[in-house]
Amino acid sequence: MFTSRLPRTLAALLLACAAALAQQVADPDFRPAIPRPAYKQGRGPVVLIDEAHHNFHTASGRYQPFAELLRRDGYRVGASKEPFTKESLKRARILVISNALHERNAGGDWPLPNPSAFTDAEVGAVREWVRGGGSLLLIADHMPMGGAARKLGEAFGVRWSNGFAVVPDAQSPLVFRRADGTLRDHAITRGVAGGGRIEQVATFTGSAFQPGAGAEPLLVFGKGVVSLTPQVAWQFTEQTPRVEVEGWCQGAALRFGKGRVALFGEAAMFTAQLAGPNRARVGMNAPQAPENARFLLNVLRWLAKKSE
Repeated sequence: MFTSRLPRTLAALLLACAAALAQQVADPDFRPAIPRPAYKQGRGPVVLIDEAHHNFHTASGRYQPFAELLRRDGYRVGASKEPFTKESLKRARILVISNALHERNAGGDWPLPNPSAFTDAEVGAVREWVRGGGSLLLIADHMPMGGAARKLGEAFGVRWSNGFAVVPDAQSPLVFRRADGTLRDHAITRGVAGGGRIEQVATFTGSAFQPGAGAEPLLVFGKGVVSLTPQVAWQFTEQTPRVEVEGWCQGAALRFGKGRVALFGEAAMFTAQLAGPNRARVGMNAPQAPENARFLLNVLRWLAKKSE
C-alpha cells in the first residue's frame, strides 16, 4: 500500500456519488423481459435475503427490484430475520447477503474500525451449510461493507479490501467486458442454464477482493484501478492511502464441498435505483448496464445448479 495524491476531481465525484446514493430509492418501473423463466411461478428454490445484520439492502427496500426479478424467474423469495444457525439455514436453498453491517456502523457512522457483521458461530454455520450443499451469494460494497464481510469471506478463502475501488481519471460506472478480458468466461457468463451469453457487466464503485484457491474469477479489474482506504467512509483527502488492484476481482464463483458460492464487491449492479434529485438511474436500469439483469439471473441459476 502507498499514499498518493488524490485528484480533486475524483474526490468531488465520490462525494457527489455519496450524496446521490444517500437519496436512492428503488425504481418501481424496472421490469425487464424474461423470455424463458427458469421455473414456473413460485415453483423454484427458496431464496432467503438476509435482513438480520443491519443490511443496507433488503427485499422490501433497496433490493426490491432484485427480489422481484427473482420472483419473476420462479424463485420463492423471502427474508432471513434470524442469526445464522444450522436450524435457521435449513429453510434456504440459496442465501443472499448484501451489505451487512455491524451494529457499530448501523446508524451511518462509518469510521474505522469496521467490525464483522457476523459472529464466529454464524460464520461457521454458513460455512458448514454451504459445504453440505447450500448456495451463498455474498455481496459486500465499499467501506464499511468490505470490513463487515471480511471474516465471512475468509471462511471461503477470500481476502476482502475494505475500501473504494475506482479508476482515478474515470467516472462511474466501471464496465467489465468479455472483449478486453475483464469479464471472464465461465458457465455464468456463457449462460449455460438458458439465461444467455453475457458480453459486459457494469458496476458502480464498490470494493475489491482477492479470491482464494479454487475460485473462478468473473469480474477482474484492469489496469489503473485502485482501492482508496480512508479513515472515514466518503472522507477523502490527498493523503488517503490507496493500493493498486489490477488483477483483483469484483466478482468470482467457487464450488465449496457440495455447495456453491458467488461473491461480488458491488451491490447496486444487482438492483435498480433512482438516485439524487435528478432521479438518475443507477444499477440494472442504467443505460450502461443493459446485460446486468440477465447476468444476475445467470448467477442465480448457477447457484441453483439449474444446469445440472
